[in-house]
Amino acid sequence: MHEMLDPLRSPLTYAVPFFFLAIAVELAALRWLDHDDTITGYLAKDSQTSLLMGLGSLVSITAIKALMFVGYIGIWEYVAPWHLPSTWWGLLTAVVLVDLAYYWSHRFVHRARVGWAAHQAHHSSAYMNFTTALRQKWNPWFEFFFFAPLPFLGISPAGIYLAFSINLLYQFLVHTETIGRLWTPIEWVMNTPSHHRVHHGSDPEYLDRNYAGILIVWDRLFGTFTPERQRPTYGLTKPVETHNVVRLEYGAYAELWRDLRGASCWRDRLGYLFRPPGWAPGTRGLGGAAPKLVSPGTRPATRRAD
Repeated sequence: MHEMLDPLRSPLTYAVPFFFLAIAVELAALRWLDHDDTITGYLAKDSQTSLLMGLGSLVSITAIKALMFVGYIGIWEYVAPWHLPSTWWGLLTAVVLVDLAYYWSHRFVHRARVGWAAHQAHHSSAYMNFTTALRQKWNPWFEFFFFAPLPFLGISPAGIYLAFSINLLYQFLVHTETIGRLWTPIEWVMNTPSHHRVHHGSDPEYLDRNYAGILIVWDRLFGTFTPERQRPTYGLTKPVETHNVVRLEYGAYAELWRDLRGASCWRDRLGYLFRPPGWAPGTRGLGGAAPKLVSPGTRPATRRAD
């Protein structure tokens, strides 16, 4: 328990040198290799904001993780009818089931405004590069409910932690425009940069699609898959025009709170909480991962660091 809650012993912390190496390689590729000039590249201020948000997430989720794992340990120790063994196939099972739980958790935070208020911070960059992968939310409270079935199925809290770390490390690799489509069988099974670019798009046809962490088969099975047909417009559909990390992380919560206070009945309050972003009383199931940072047609075109 102590090792799992120590940020300095997190697999993600050990991966930090790899993250910076990948960012350096991507920057070099954008500067010296031939590529499509419409690649968004890097903006120094934007990348600094992403790195600061990533650093903050390592600290903030430690407290949340402590509460989550107390519950997971109790379920695994006293409720689970069996325990998966610590073998290669046990870890593989954990990785697959954690990925499935991640899919539904990710889908929830896009389709329920109370979840989107936390998750929108990750989508708040108008750039698609490896630093954007580090632009993490600071309050993933909702993940507890989606991962709670896993200890009941016999996956130990340590196994969940390791599998989820593997999931996040894999997702880092799909936040780039420098990699095109991969071999077709890989594109059919795995989440790839092409699939994840769609997920970060604010174009109407790309909103709320491709929720996968590692396996894109979940999106194909549950009807949320869309292929990359044209280059996406990244960011949020509603401009926020700030690099203030507090506003990026909690500004959507403030807006939600204002709507809740102004609601005239509990039905409307529940609608604001659990209906999709953009819903308001008198409207029907509005969808879309709103608000997004840049409106369509205003994408940045720089292809190298400022």
